[in-house]
Amino acid sequence: MKFEIYCDESGLEALSNKEAHSYTGIGGIWIPADQRATLKEGIGAIKNRYNIHGELKWQKVSPAYLDLYKEVIDFFFNANYVRFRVILVEAQKVDNIRFHNADAELSFYKFYYQLLQHWIYDFNEYAVFVDLKINRNKGRLKELEKALDNSNYTSDITQVQGLPSDQSLGIQLADVLTGMATARFNRQYKSGSAKEQLINYVEQKYLDKEIVPTAKAEEKFNVFKINLQGGW
Repeated sequence: MKFEIYCDESGLEALSNKEAHSYTGIGGIWIPADQRATLKEGIGAIKNRYNIHGELKWQKVSPAYLDLYKEVIDFFFNANYVRFRVILVEAQKVDNIRFHNADAELSFYKFYYQLLQHWIYDFNEYAVFVDLKINRNKGRLKELEKALDNSNYTSDITQVQGLPSDQSLGIQLADVLTGMATARFNRQYKSGSAKEQLINYVEQKYLDKEIVPTAKAEEKFNVFKINLQGGW
């Protein structure tokens, strides 16, 4: 079966500036490739109802657009063909010098690998689309594709490609969900704000608990807080 994965990140600056905030989040949505048009149509219809022509982004959640983002959340949880996974990285515990050749960009893509690898299953094809950014090493996406391919002998990673987020509703949905989960871990919102209200909406209506690390088997809203402590 063919799948597409759309990814974005939140709080990336914490990997190089440990004082920025506690966690960096990297998240992605998984959909069967033949459902791409359905996803596009569903989210596009919500944007049209609110006369929104720009991108959906966690940073744009505000009182004026709270109902819009609640509908986006409803769409995600009611679309049984869409799954979400986010990896939360505790920035203070990332040792770029010891483990990543003093290269914060390299550590970022190693964590991307951890996000993707555990949801790649045998006998499938995967196309991965990430929010386009300028990398110091222009071969990073090819390296990530090769690492995933080499680790999955019975699956095929057909591409890892950067896309401008304004051209991908999948990446925009990943932005909203990743930003929300990362903000919850960082407690990075004001009391009573629209962002807090949206987090509470998800937790009360769909999760029946706080956004916390989940079991690996959780398939709809999977939260992986990576353990960088070592030991056993």
